[in-house]
Amino acid sequence: MRNLGKLWNWAAAISLLVLVLITIAAVVMRYVFNAPLQWTEEMSGLLMIWIVMFGAIAAERENQHLTIPLLPEAMPRRWGAALNMVTAAASIAVLAYMAYLAYGLSMRAQYKLTQILQISWFWIDIAVTVGCAVMAVYTLMRVYRHFRECAGEAPLEKTLTEQDAASGDGR
Repeated sequence: MRNLGKLWNWAAAISLLVLVLITIAAVVMRYVFNAPLQWTEEMSGLLMIWIVMFGAIAAERENQHLTIPLLPEAMPRRWGAALNMVTAAASIAVLAYMAYLAYGLSMRAQYKLTQILQISWFWIDIAVTVGCAVMAVYTLMRVYRHFRECAGEAPLEKTLTEQDAASGDGR
């Protein structure tokens, strides 16, 4: 699971690098050689949605999404953990529903092709399904940690990244 976490970070980084290189190539070709690359806009759109989803997965894995922990932190530890668990369960439900809707969209769009690259829209739309499903899995793991905390075990507030570092995973 630790290596899988690194995969999301690397996927986001590599996708972003490719997007930057494509953008630089498009600018150079258009303004230096006066020969614009027609396919760069389509590729940029495809890469952008995957970059967002990879980044969202990495942020969810490291529990870095925006939260306002005022109420859970003001409550006794077990009550706060229970509230976090309920909130995370609601997030899982929303993520699962979004993944379901996005999958339906991608299946309906699988025979629709982009104009220039002739890439199926499936590969653009499926990014939301993948992102939401993987974020739901990481959120479910957080619910399990909150459940253990509610059961009276030691606080499990370390993120997966901190656990990786503690285990000597090279971060």
